Amino acid sequence: MSLPVPGWTAQDIVTHLCSIGTEENGAGMARFGINTATALGVGNTDLRPLARKVKRNHERSLALWNSGIREARLMAAFTGEPKRITIEECRRWAGDFNSWEIVDTVSDLFVDTPFWRDLIEEFAADEREFVRRTAFAMLAWAAVHLKKEPDATFLSYLPLIEAHAGDERNFVRKAVNWALRQIGKRSTDLHAPALVLARKLAAATDKTARWIGKDAAKELSDAKTLERLAARKV
Repeated sequence: MSLPVPGWTAQDIVTHLCSIGTEENGAGMARFGINTATALGVGNTDLRPLARKVKRNHERSLALWNSGIREARLMAAFTGEPKRITIEECRRWAGDFNSWEIVDTVSDLFVDTPFWRDLIEEFAADEREFVRRTAFAMLAWAAVHLKKEPDATFLSYLPLIEAHAGDERNFVRKAVNWALRQIGKRSTDLHAPALVLARKLAAATDKTARWIGKDAAKELSDAKTLERLAARKV
């Protein structure tokens, strides 16, 4: 087969992925709690360079997603066009989520859409575990990647974090914790209110909220975190 180029179709990509997957890689993924039911056994060290070679293509990303294959869906996230994907398509993809890895990868694509804030509100209100995780994974990614977004946007999400800090489902609580930590590390202005919330949750009677709060407070109080924030301010 020829070398990867932007003209490759979804089927070309799937055929290539089938040729390089290994059972050993698949077994390694399973140890990290990745859903490998449709996995071909191709790691991100191969997927990301491949995505750079084939470039972004919205229509192809939809076809890759529809394949249902783990690696093809990751490629859909890596090569999708956030300015072309519709909110309905985002909702449909979210309805297919069945693995934390897929959620976290696709969330990075979703935060670059023009309607990312609408998705966070909608997904946080959704009772499905992986859909709700998406809201907080998006919030975590947004805090890191959306450099031009004002801090006030992230400050406004602290009540949402607090509201869902009692969700004891593993994939939700870890994402809520992730979002709180990333907001607190975004800037010195956000650090203080995020730390206040973390300490409030750490003192809660609810064990899930307490875990989220203690873990976040530990990282936000760490000397290295404080040093990085101080250096960023300068």
